Amino acid sequence: MRFPSFAFLIACTAIAQLLSVAQKPFTIADALSAPFMNQLTAAPAKNRIAWFVDDEGKRNVWAASPTEKAHSLTHYTHDDGQDIDEITWSPDATRVAYTHGTGPEGTEHPVAANPAQLQQNIQQRVEIATWNGDVHILDTGHSAVFSTDGKRLFYLREGKIYAANTDTNDKPTQLVIAEGNATQLTPSPDGTRLAFVSQRGDHNFIGVFTLTNNTLTYIDPGTGLDHDPAWSADSKQIAFIRESPIPHPLDLRWMRSVPVPWSIRLADASTGKGQQIWQADKGTGSLFHEMAAKNQLLWMNDGRIVFAWEKTGWLHLYSLKPGDTQAKLLTPGNFEVDNVVANGNRIVYSSNQTTTDPNDIDRRHLWSVLSTDTNPSQQTSGTSLESNPALLTNGTLAYMQGSALTPLQPYLQTPNAHITPLAEANPQRFPGASFVTPTMVTFPAADGLQIHGQWFLPKNTKPNEKLPTIVFFHGGSRRQMLLGYNPMQYYAQAYALNQYLVSRGYAVLSVNYRSGTGYGMEFRQAPHYGIFGGTEYMDTEGAVHWLKSQPIVNTKRIGAWGGSYGGYMTALALARDSADFAAGVDLHGVHDWSYEMDAWKLTSDPHYDAAAAAKIAFAASPLADVDQWKSPVLLIQGDDDRNVLFGQTVRLAAELKARNIDVEELIFPDEVHDFLLHKSWIAAYEAAANFFDRKLKSK
Repeated sequence: MRFPSFAFLIACTAIAQLLSVAQKPFTIADALSAPFMNQLTAAPAKNRIAWFVDDEGKRNVWAASPTEKAHSLTHYTHDDGQDIDEITWSPDATRVAYTHGTGPEGTEHPVAANPAQLQQNIQQRVEIATWNGDVHILDTGHSAVFSTDGKRLFYLREGKIYAANTDTNDKPTQLVIAEGNATQLTPSPDGTRLAFVSQRGDHNFIGVFTLTNNTLTYIDPGTGLDHDPAWSADSKQIAFIRESPIPHPLDLRWMRSVPVPWSIRLADASTGKGQQIWQADKGTGSLFHEMAAKNQLLWMNDGRIVFAWEKTGWLHLYSLKPGDTQAKLLTPGNFEVDNVVANGNRIVYSSNQTTTDPNDIDRRHLWSVLSTDTNPSQQTSGTSLESNPALLTNGTLAYMQGSALTPLQPYLQTPNAHITPLAEANPQRFPGASFVTPTMVTFPAADGLQIHGQWFLPKNTKPNEKLPTIVFFHGGSRRQMLLGYNPMQYYAQAYALNQYLVSRGYAVLSVNYRSGTGYGMEFRQAPHYGIFGGTEYMDTEGAVHWLKSQPIVNTKRIGAWGGSYGGYMTALALARDSADFAAGVDLHGVHDWSYEMDAWKLTSDPHYDAAAAAKIAFAASPLADVDQWKSPVLLIQGDDDRNVLFGQTVRLAAELKARNIDVEELIFPDEVHDFLLHKSWIAAYEAAANFFDRKLKSK
């Protein structure tokens, strides 16, 4: 059956799956009941595709093909907090390998995460599942890749490279004896070599291990940060990216250019001798910014290398044939490319390009372009959102698609544009038909910068109503909330909470503040934001000013919520402007940037003025204005948080309690930053909604 449009497909899916719960009250658990799916991964044979499914905490790998029904390759049945990531196919498409479990992560978190307090030896491990559903635990480790013949699996453990036979019970062994921490394992097409990145602290090398004689060579070694090795089709050459080291890790978050631009180098895989074949221009684009892709260099069948570059101030795709002096722009326009995959000479990517609908800057659609072309063709359109493309061997395009009413699910689009869903329908209890469709709004920040937001209003709102209103701040801050479900799980769940709050009678404004993605390099690399001065607060002031101009908003009952960086923004709003923000929910936010700086060890450079930097950082923090904080707040965090120090919440809670501020706490022992237990999310969101009801509705 040929569908006339993606909007029609989404509408039919929503009606068929969700009509029975339309307009009925629903719970947080209902709103989070739809399975979350991502990590679409195409097999190198048999037109098969695999993806990740989180069904209320039960995490599994699913697979299908155009002629084979979707089914689960793994069979985990509990909300046990053990994540699944890094799905990869065997060359013959009969098995997948994946990482099961989270961590360890450095000296600060030397063991795997165990938020469910399972009374067993929890370790992050590499597992293999067959097409028929047999699961085999290979070894402790992560980041596995199959050898070219599929007989061995290479993977990482504590920064070292290991190998195991996939068809025998032989004990795994360390494959490479080398200094540094290894990452980015990349087998050569002919199967004779394994390339990898060797991280050495202030520099990286590209290593090549020859499997036939167990010898190690470092390719074109220098003082730069080398990464993303890519093999030529004949396995004779390696291309890679070289960046010049930056003295301080945080500098990259505000710099718009660097003194020595990044470059692409090409080396002989046998001798290790290499040379620079291209370098970014000075100024805009000299700072490397990665695209969302498995590899940052895509070596095409025609010999061209495709990569992303911000030369125009927007992240775009370029192609370069070794020997050319100039790179060719493939995707011109004022938009950003994202989620890039390639097969042969075809490249498919998602972007927020606007053609006929200006709202598409806050959506994602798919586009296709050839490595020699400059005229991309649009593959999807409408009010839906598409992401995570994958190309099957027969040219069929797989991708995730969602909308304002439904989370992203996998679909297939054949070369003749036939569309078929791969996943099962959402559960009957999922209340998507009761959701509202947000509208895109823009407003000026206090300094005049145009800020985008998504505006949610309850159904059947009357013009003369005065609604309690919630301002939502996303995390990251390198993120963008969309006019529908987000491809990232954390933000898909945040979107569901916003919809629940709307169903409870709140208006919600989701703010895409400066330093986020989607609006170009200058917006992302905003001067003096965050730790460097907190200029995002001017966007909060702009949001409040805009809300006060909306007749439907009860300006005495405005609340704020957000997680991670959004927690920082929420706390900053409460600390600086309790007169406008009557209550807030702060999930694992940063409250003192100078305290976080200690963890980032920014004082290694003798020329670095740590005291001056810490003073600026503290001034940009909520704790700097804690004496002005009057509004009640709910603080939520897991104490095994591996992104934000748990001490951030400890210190803020103590300071607020000392000032007799109304503070409530919800702490999850052994839970991480992005909660691993589904029940943790339900508990956190129920507490948040209940808190707002008590603080904004009961007065």
